[in-house]
Amino acid sequence: MSGKDDPHYHGHRERLRARFAELGGDALPDYELLELVLFRSIPRRDVKPIAKELIRRFGTFAETLAAPSARLMEVDGVGESVALDLKIVEAAARRLAKGAVAKRPVLSSWSAVLDYCRAAMAFSEKEQFRLLFLDRRNALIADEVQQSGTVDHTPVYPREVVKRALELSASALILVHNHPSGDPTPSAADITMTREIAAIAKPLGITVHDHIIVGRDGHASLKGLRLL
Repeated sequence: MSGKDDPHYHGHRERLRARFAELGGDALPDYELLELVLFRSIPRRDVKPIAKELIRRFGTFAETLAAPSARLMEVDGVGESVALDLKIVEAAARRLAKGAVAKRPVLSSWSAVLDYCRAAMAFSEKEQFRLLFLDRRNALIADEVQQSGTVDHTPVYPREVVKRALELSASALILVHNHPSGDPTPSAADITMTREIAAIAKPLGITVHDHIIVGRDGHASLKGLRLL
């Protein structure tokens, strides 16, 4: 009996959809939420083994979505079209998280800022340095990736950061970068670079509110750690 003719196969899909409709995504483990996504990409195959293997290999639902397409396609059953569908879901999640930050005073919606930063960067395999430019009301003017680097290093030039803030007429900055190792603990270089940017920006009327470091294991705030 083929998968598409197996009543158990159809019954499982309907039961999982019903649970999602009744309880929402928070009630489902990562692999079942991933199954729901894969149902539409792979309509005639039991996707539970694929979902479980993806979670086993990458760790979480979020890490699976953030994995490079080439690595996703290393999993049996994940072809180019399935990988593309997963990357579309990842892009949608980022857009949703960014929407919670846009046009709102950033400092009064700090949890949304952290959620957005984690969605955008926490699971990347390469280090990125991102800048959030704020106006006088601390609303987001622009969100830009200034540099992308290797697995453990991103070159950052403090004067270029401040120059870009002046170009955008920003009154404040939040610096964000990720640690692909997963550990968000700031390095000595992170602390030095942050203080250099703050020192150049201050005389020009630009405040550096914080430097957030994100990783799979959480986040660190240099301001919260009293390092800024």
